[in-house]
Amino acid sequence: MRRVLRVLIAVLFLAAHAGAETLRVGTSGDYAPFSAASADRAGRFEGFDPAVARRFADERGLELEWVRFAWPELEADLAAGRFDVAMSGVTVRPERSLAGRFSVPVAWSGALVLVSEDSAYRSVEDLRIPGVRVGVNAGGHLEKVARASFPHATLLAIPGNANVLPALLAGSVDAVVTDDLEAPGWLEQAPGHRALGPFSRDRKAYLVRADRPDLARDLDAWLLAREANGTLDELREEHLGSGAAKEIATPLRALLAAMDERLDLMPFVARAKRERGLPVRDPEQEERVLAAATKAARDAAQRAGVLPIPDRWVQALFRAQIDAGAVLQERALARPAAGASRAFDLEGELRPALARIGERIAECLARLPGPLDAGAVEHEAQDQLDTPGLDSSAREALAEVIAQVSRYRAQ
Repeated sequence: MRRVLRVLIAVLFLAAHAGAETLRVGTSGDYAPFSAASADRAGRFEGFDPAVARRFADERGLELEWVRFAWPELEADLAAGRFDVAMSGVTVRPERSLAGRFSVPVAWSGALVLVSEDSAYRSVEDLRIPGVRVGVNAGGHLEKVARASFPHATLLAIPGNANVLPALLAGSVDAVVTDDLEAPGWLEQAPGHRALGPFSRDRKAYLVRADRPDLARDLDAWLLAREANGTLDELREEHLGSGAAKEIATPLRALLAAMDERLDLMPFVARAKRERGLPVRDPEQEERVLAAATKAARDAAQRAGVLPIPDRWVQALFRAQIDAGAVLQERALARPAAGASRAFDLEGELRPALARIGERIAECLARLPGPLDAGAVEHEAQDQLDTPGLDSSAREALAEVIAQVSRYRAQ
């Protein structure tokens, strides 16, 4: 009888999952508390991002397939279609915006260094001298942060994040770079060490394949809804700790994050134009951007079931971004030409990425509540728009248009 019952349960399980779409999730498994391979069960991953992935898959009726990646291969694996979305504490970086489409942000982190309590290093500045050995995970965001932050130190890029802390404990390096969400777990394993910093401020989001706009929009809508009902904060509390930032995936903050991501690409755009001998301002291209933004805003409003924002406000917001971007490009061109890093293709890489971000901006506009207090919007803009070189006046101009859009929403 029990055997018959087991067979019946198996049949019912297979029937319930027959024909279900599979969501392939890329994860590293080496970056707790975001993604850690289970020590007890092969192929099982724990942490904040696997928990979010399971909730999303359950509610959407999707089968999950986990695909493990190494950080140096993240962008290439995504472009090759090894997985549909990377969920592993992925930091928003401009070169990653070219590889796929970021979701709305889900967490903040800040880079730290860990050193021995017995060392002479009492501040981050103490490590910015020749001869200091600094270890960091090879190929990830923190390697780029470390190279920018410690140009005079001897930087050791260590393959595999799980091997970074052991290098410190073995005395192979004087300090290791981690972040304020990973550091508590490392410090538990390394008594007699302390943290210095943070010295960066970084957004975490999910990176969706560029050719899956349907998945990207659905994931964003789900994240915004689960932020609104408290689910994401519950998962942050459980996996990231009580000190993790709250209410990150709100429509306003998601909108500002998308705008910040767009502006972060401007130095790349400037370099591509320099190499092709193109001017910063291109009125015909700007008109194409405005037309695409207007259509994207209408489409987003239709999907959200709300009245579309008047074209003039959509265009005003994108004009303000274009103007701010032009200033950033001019400033980038005033600096010496970059050296070893490659120039990205304007038509084949940069403008498609900007278009994807523009579509996300339109989706956020469709969900923007109203009316928002103008002072509160400006405060958020000054805090959230942290693209290097962006003037306070540019933030004010962008905040003013957002506040006007939110007032229209309240009508």
